[in-house]
Amino acid sequence: MRKIAAITGGGQGIGRAIALSFAQEGYGISIADVDKDAGLETVELLRPYTDDAMFLKLDVSNEEEVRHWMERTATDLGGIDVLVNNAGIFHVADVLELTAEQFQRVISVNLSGAFLCSQAAARVMKKNGRGGSIINMASTRAFMSEPNTEAYSASKGGIAALTHAMAVSLGSYGIRVNSISPGWIEVREWQLSSRKEFVVHSETDRKQHPVGRVGKPEDIAAACLYLSSEKAGFITGQNLTIDGGMSVKMIYEEE
Repeated sequence: MRKIAAITGGGQGIGRAIALSFAQEGYGISIADVDKDAGLETVELLRPYTDDAMFLKLDVSNEEEVRHWMERTATDLGGIDVLVNNAGIFHVADVLELTAEQFQRVISVNLSGAFLCSQAAARVMKKNGRGGSIINMASTRAFMSEPNTEAYSASKGGIAALTHAMAVSLGSYGIRVNSISPGWIEVREWQLSSRKEFVVHSETDRKQHPVGRVGKPEDIAAACLYLSSEKAGFITGQNLTIDGGMSVKMIYEEE
């Protein structure tokens, strides 16, 4: 029986790479994204690898839209085996000027959206009785920061906590929940074709990473495939940092 992967923010960037990687491994794919053009374009990119690909335009912070997406996915594709909560927004504002509305919008999409999608997918997984894997996209910014990123950092820190909480709550249903914390991942080559950019990074960019390069969406997609596989059957409630070693490198400013 073909397995089904549901991916939020699957129209572009990391989400598009994840969708393509799962399709190439024989999964049916259900994509949710706020960008209709990007979502439909991604579905067409999946056609050579799977006949089971669908897209719904939705806001993951809207409970009713999420419920409808999960029901459509279960009905049209036959269930949900993997959920990747990849959708997210980023907002930079002076911490003294950041409004409550701006802060809450980031939390609603990044954190509440991940909860709503996980809850709805877990209901389907429980009903199907074959377990499943949920992967939440956190960030190295959950553990380290730049100035004026309070809303985003808070949302990603919440993802890390939500992950281990749901891993405990859903374990009895055979559902594993893990998170990935990407570092610098270059996504501009994975955008909607009309916005696609080919990027060459500087030597300084590359040397910031112990592995000698900036990250690629494929790096994250490969980790999602692993965490969803039987090889990771004893892994749940964990966070996997994928940043080329950047967050463990000591930096000294020389005069």
